[in-house]
Amino acid sequence: MKILIKNGIILNANKSEQADILISEYKIKKVAKNIKPENSYHIIDANGKFIIPGGIDPHVHMQLPTPAGPSSDDFFSGSRAALFGGTTTIIDFVTPSRGQSMCDALDERILEAKKSLTNYSFHISPVEWRNSTESEITECLKRGFNSFKVYLAYKDAVGLTDEEFENVLKTVGKTGGLVTIHCEDGDKVEVLRNKFVSEGLITPEYHAKSRPAEFEAAAVKKSIDLAAKYNCPIYIVHVSSALSLTHIKDAQQKGQAVFAETCPHYLFLEDSKYIGEFKNTAAYVMSPPLRKKADQEALWEAIKTRTVKTIGTDHCPFNLAQKAVGIDDFRKIPNGAGGVEHRMALLYTYGVLENRISLNEWVDICSTQAAKIFGLSQKGSITVGKDADIVIWNPDYENTISVKNHYQKCDLEIFEGFKTKGLAEIVIRNGEIVVEDGELIVSNNTGKIILR
Repeated sequence: MKILIKNGIILNANKSEQADILISEYKIKKVAKNIKPENSYHIIDANGKFIIPGGIDPHVHMQLPTPAGPSSDDFFSGSRAALFGGTTTIIDFVTPSRGQSMCDALDERILEAKKSLTNYSFHISPVEWRNSTESEITECLKRGFNSFKVYLAYKDAVGLTDEEFENVLKTVGKTGGLVTIHCEDGDKVEVLRNKFVSEGLITPEYHAKSRPAEFEAAAVKKSIDLAAKYNCPIYIVHVSSALSLTHIKDAQQKGQAVFAETCPHYLFLEDSKYIGEFKNTAAYVMSPPLRKKADQEALWEAIKTRTVKTIGTDHCPFNLAQKAVGIDDFRKIPNGAGGVEHRMALLYTYGVLENRISLNEWVDICSTQAAKIFGLSQKGSITVGKDADIVIWNPDYENTISVKNHYQKCDLEIFEGFKTKGLAEIVIRNGEIVVEDGELIVSNNTGKIILR
């Protein structure tokens, strides 16, 4: 089917224009004024609407295994929520068991993701260093997966020692690709966590207190210094603190390849959310934890100055019953919350409409930069020849976020009560309409795996 979108305002990261778009065979075939329709075209009148590239969320965790059970969204339900929010591509994670080949774990994860309604790709996590790890990294690169996620926390599960971390940086630095890093000083975190619990301090409030901003910033600084040593590009995930930003900005000004991501919850929520009853506070247990108002303002400034390039959601929701595993010990609460469906509306409402960012910057941080950084060469802009991942955005639609109306499969909602403007009214993925006027329209085609 050929689709002709007429009368809308096209927003790219670098410009805005009023023009028509012709889509055929999954691709954007033509962008021009007054494209003449033919009888075979499906015509969409986008008068009064914005036409934007499909969102790219570079940081999600669908059906993440934990001792409390898998995160509540699988690839189907989580990708459905993403589509309704205007996101057409997600990057999830491959996390092997210790002793398992990363390549074998990748094959397993690809099978799990086949039911995704969005396009999808993966970051691959070395969780240890074995004799075969270097060759596995090389093989993953050859297969089209060019980013490797390491954890400097969670040392008892997936976190790396300093020596293992250096080995990853050295290998990726010389073979190509990018290392993405969860930055917290895991050893110091463990000391504080155990100290609090030994003193009977077991509530979610102490989850936050056991992971102070200083521990994040120290890990950011260490990562930057080691990456410079091995000439390895790095991407710091879910930056939450002003202190971390000082190290990132300094490295960028020196010309080092350091990219930074933050998440909506660090822009809109504060650590006061941890004070109160467990049922009201457990939803906000995530790592790093929520910070202060001053950190929020620093993050907004960093977005404006391009120190922070992308907004990921770290989408990883858990139901209250799963969170309740840690009601007597905050260390057992599964870390994570949802957000993939709210990202674009929150940033439009509280970013664009409050003059913190422009419309073009909104597109840049929600789609274009992730495409550039992670090698999604056919995504991220409305340009002739690119994949037809396109959202018709209704700027006038009003909504109040609630557990009663969200699409994620979870009985908790960290943005409960937030009022938003804007709606992904029509979502086109790979040249096919998949969401229209609040309805999911899915053929036999699911999303495509993206090699980078």
